[in-house]
Amino acid sequence: MSTTTKPIFDGAAFKATTRAQWQDAAEAWHRWGPTVGSWLGDATEAMLELASVGPGSRVLDVAAGAGEQSITAARRVLPGGHVLATDLAPALLERAAADAEAAGLTNVEVRELDGEALDALPPASFDAAISRVGLIYFPDQLRAVAGMRRALAPGGRVAAVVYSTPDRNPFFSIPVGIIRARAGLPAPLPGQPGPFSLGADGAIESLFARAGLRDIHVRRVPSPVRLPSAAECVRFERESFGALHQMMAGLTEAEQAEVWAEIEEALRPFETGGAFTGPCEMLVGAGTA
Repeated sequence: MSTTTKPIFDGAAFKATTRAQWQDAAEAWHRWGPTVGSWLGDATEAMLELASVGPGSRVLDVAAGAGEQSITAARRVLPGGHVLATDLAPALLERAAADAEAAGLTNVEVRELDGEALDALPPASFDAAISRVGLIYFPDQLRAVAGMRRALAPGGRVAAVVYSTPDRNPFFSIPVGIIRARAGLPAPLPGQPGPFSLGADGAIESLFARAGLRDIHVRRVPSPVRLPSAAECVRFERESFGALHQMMAGLTEAEQAEVWAEIEEALRPFETGGAFTGPCEMLVGAGTA
């Protein structure tokens, strides 16, 4: 009698690949920073508000990327506040540090750090912990949020921005679906990270509660992606969305080019009035330590 072994998600391999992808994509992600800042501006403000970030706050930014939201937080905590921006990919952090310096901000520090290893930080050393579109890609999301809670002083707040459900984010879910089909990828394994891993009703609330947070709230924030055309949206995703490149790793360059052309065609219906508006909805979850 034969038995079938169920595939097991390899979190360590996923993180190693993710780090390499973001090292490669750092320049492009930074270059698209103004677009990202405009697209996620409302969600970022909601995150900082729900985290109670204000003058004098000590803020931990987890999976900070190129730090656009870290700099926004750094301005908000003046005078006397401080932001520590952490990420797996040092190439991203180099750009965050350079941008902070160029902005004349001396209250931003960067540190290469795995978001699932926050016990390297002193406990109770921050007033707020934030993460913008990063938590969804953590293999062990519970460990990450528990680490954020541990890093907070009593009464400190955790806030994270994540995508809601695929049907509310076709600018991203359509490319994901096309790539999955063309690359012959199976459905995500239980607990596997990904863009929509925390989008279901109650998912953030459950995660935050299991991590020991209380007074949990989730806010829906419409976040349409506005660009000149579907082709420009494809260029944005092609140059800077590491998750999509990770999914296409097994395809040849020619096959990848065909996939991007198919994605552009599928996104073209969102072009109206001479511009592209890609539907997108973010959830901002927050809880108290």
